[in-house]
Amino acid sequence: MVRPSTLLALGALAAAVACAPVDNTATSSGPSAAPAATACTKDQLKLVNAGKLTIGTDKPAYEPWFKGDDPSNGQGFESAVAFAVAGELGFDRDQVQWNTVKFDTAFAPGAKQFDFDVNQVSITPDRAKAVDFSHGYYTVKQAVVALGDGKFAGAKTLAELKDAKIGVQVGTTSLDAVKNVVKPADDPNVYNDQVDAINALKNKQVDAIVVDLPTAFYVTAAQVEGSKIVGQFGATGGTPEEFGLVMEKGTQLKTCVDKAVDALKSKGELAKIEQQWLGSAAGAPELS
Repeated sequence: MVRPSTLLALGALAAAVACAPVDNTATSSGPSAAPAATACTKDQLKLVNAGKLTIGTDKPAYEPWFKGDDPSNGQGFESAVAFAVAGELGFDRDQVQWNTVKFDTAFAPGAKQFDFDVNQVSITPDRAKAVDFSHGYYTVKQAVVALGDGKFAGAKTLAELKDAKIGVQVGTTSLDAVKNVVKPADDPNVYNDQVDAINALKNKQVDAIVVDLPTAFYVTAAQVEGSKIVGQFGATGGTPEEFGLVMEKGTQLKTCVDKAVDALKSKGELAKIEQQWLGSAAGAPELS
């Protein structure tokens, strides 16, 4: 995720990027991994604050990633993920403390005042030169946004969008998703900038736009009055955009955090958390 200054100025709901570029070669972890022999018992972890797991995130902490601007309450997708990872590492809720960390600061070079940061940070090769990333805890999905009173606002399936005139930004995973997954009868309206696609929706020049889900939350909350997320769907092809937990470069904690994320995936816990906080309850049902 890249946070444009314009979104920050507006107080972006998800502080989300325009959809990930098609040529993004991000992988699910940074290139430098800690030694495999790292012990992951709680009392052997090298922590910023002894006996406490310190987690960073920005403020305000926006929904649906957090709830009530309070990361410590365990509510919202990323708060729930953070506490689940903490649990896998052996920490109780009262052994977790939160630090406020500005978004760009989290993945800037240098020492960190957190053990890991959770803040919708997309894993990219450039960022991985300065920090370590955990294995991805969320694969960004695509979303269809329409005006609430529009013809396609009530669509429950991708097939129902076949006759929709769709707007999308050029050179994005969203454009690939429109062509390869939605497959509308007419070619989409393709725009050089995402704001142009958003304005086209606002001015009813298109029936819907396709953007990544984090961006969709922001569009509906702050950019297009009366708009709604029709639904979300997984894209095919290309390199998926993933969010990773951010850690100081070269930290031995990376191996343990990776194990924790992998364990939550294999047990289905990450999927449950995603469905609870980023699914229908957040206004983003799955489009079949």
